[in-house]
Amino acid sequence: MGATTAAVRSISDLARIAGVSVSTVSRALTGKGTLNQATRDRIRAIAAEHGFRLNVAAQNLRLGRTGAIGVLLPLGHEQGQALSDPFLSAMFGYLASALTEHGYDLLLSRILPQGDHWLEDFVRSGRTDGIIMIGQSNQNAVLNRAAEHYRPMVVWGAYAPDNRYTTVGSDNFTGGVLAARHLLARGCKQLAWFGHADAPEFAARQAGFLSALPDDLRANTAVVPIHITPEGSRASAQAFFAAGNRPDGVFAASDVGAISVIAAAGEFGIAVPGDMAVVGFDDILLAQLTSPQLTTVRQDIEGGARMLVDLLMRQLAGGKTQSVQFVPRLIVRQSA
Repeated sequence: MGATTAAVRSISDLARIAGVSVSTVSRALTGKGTLNQATRDRIRAIAAEHGFRLNVAAQNLRLGRTGAIGVLLPLGHEQGQALSDPFLSAMFGYLASALTEHGYDLLLSRILPQGDHWLEDFVRSGRTDGIIMIGQSNQNAVLNRAAEHYRPMVVWGAYAPDNRYTTVGSDNFTGGVLAARHLLARGCKQLAWFGHADAPEFAARQAGFLSALPDDLRANTAVVPIHITPEGSRASAQAFFAAGNRPDGVFAASDVGAISVIAAAGEFGIAVPGDMAVVGFDDILLAQLTSPQLTTVRQDIEGGARMLVDLLMRQLAGGKTQSVQFVPRLIVRQSA
């Protein structure tokens, strides 16, 4: 241990004594990133022996970084949506784990857009090193404008050729097709779509669903606008059933919407799946816990979160990225 008697005034001094890189010392002392536990413990012991404490704020200032990634949820189309939404909770959890592995903190912000420059204002604030956007909402023009001069940004959402930013998401159109084909195979003749037209992902699911229907069924399919919140979607379904509508097949834009439709149907004596088959979208944990269990179109939430982080890290390193679409899969359970 004779070498450890040298003065330790900086992280570089500590790295030299420990015989490792500066980045390894940083990971050991901050607890961020992947590192062998024995190496982490050894570096911390050397630091403690010399009374060395890492000033993370000063280090980030020198490097011109914040050590944080902004995860933004724009709610231009649905301001009542809560961060506790089951899909969002799952996504945030996976993102937090993936970002931690890369040594970043997660700064979560629920955005109620005011004007057309809210995203550019966030970028100028310098609070984060990059941005992960969860959903485009009705803010596509804002995202495109910011992407013209701000590179480290990836978006969980619907792919479109004219997007100037990188997206990660499911092939929502194909997901709608899968739902339609399944309901048709069950012999459903009176169909309904429950969704929010202002969200690009939902619009693509609706378009895929309608495209797979025969002309006569498509013309008679009910399109029911619903809110994303459980309370809002249930109220919309209640009003639909109260008006005397009795579809035998329903595709909802999300699992939360589908579960709300099932709950509302029960209030009007409509049995699922006996009187009405219901298909959702997402495959959140609650889909397996409802009664009946929910048939749904599964999107890979965990894989999507990791891909968002991987692409953002590539951008931060100066690399180029392309949008990614995951292939959805129909999960057949009891509701259809």
